[in-house]
Amino acid sequence: MHPILIEVGPLVIRYYGLTYVVAISLGYVLARLEVRRKGLPLSGEGVLDLLLWTIPSAIIGARLYYVAFQWSYYSAHPLDMVKIWQGGLAIHGGVLAGALAVWIFCRVRRVPFWALTDALCPSLILGQAIGRIGNLMNGDAYGVPTTLPWGLRFPPESPAGMAYPGQATHPSMIYEMILNLLIFVFLWGIRKRGHRDGFTTAMYFILYAVARSIVSVTRGDSLWLGPFRAAHVISLVFVAVFGAMIVIRRLYRRETTA
Repeated sequence: MHPILIEVGPLVIRYYGLTYVVAISLGYVLARLEVRRKGLPLSGEGVLDLLLWTIPSAIIGARLYYVAFQWSYYSAHPLDMVKIWQGGLAIHGGVLAGALAVWIFCRVRRVPFWALTDALCPSLILGQAIGRIGNLMNGDAYGVPTTLPWGLRFPPESPAGMAYPGQATHPSMIYEMILNLLIFVFLWGIRKRGHRDGFTTAMYFILYAVARSIVSVTRGDSLWLGPFRAAHVISLVFVAVFGAMIVIRRLYRRETTA
């Protein structure tokens, strides 16, 4: 496991960046298909514009969220804030910032917000799964030490190797990748069942919250809110808010057979 795929002189291609490119490209294709199927007022160029709004916002949000929880380090090393290729993107911050960007985009372009987020969520969770490959090669998003036979020993210069030198750790990024792929299969399977707008989005937040809460038990680099893992706190909020949204708005009802 090594973070660099190709290095020729000044040219460096990292797995971390490559997985982002693959995830974004595949996400664009799937999102465009879903937007077209749902009859939303967005062309292929409109979907591309949407990505240009949301992706930078999500990356900035993910980094700021992570930096906020590691402020004691970054306040002393401010230049390291921009080194996202070394890891340190918190998915919860990225999702929240990206959702805000999508909401603003919908207001400007007059696109139904929940219908659009329903079209985007399968692509989002698939992209998250692909991104975990970059974490694996980078040695970040790592787990705590384990004696299980599938524990991984990362290179000493990796984040996992520096945190637990010489020790096998839970492959937490692989656990999450598998769970994310299962969520993708579920969301992709329900997208044509005619539930009310917002149901797929709510299920994404609930299922990912549950998956992340499970994986976070094994994480060795968790962000903390006092005695609680931040992932558990925000996951609890997601389950409560979106569970209530499904019940109150009766999103589980089917309105079409398309």
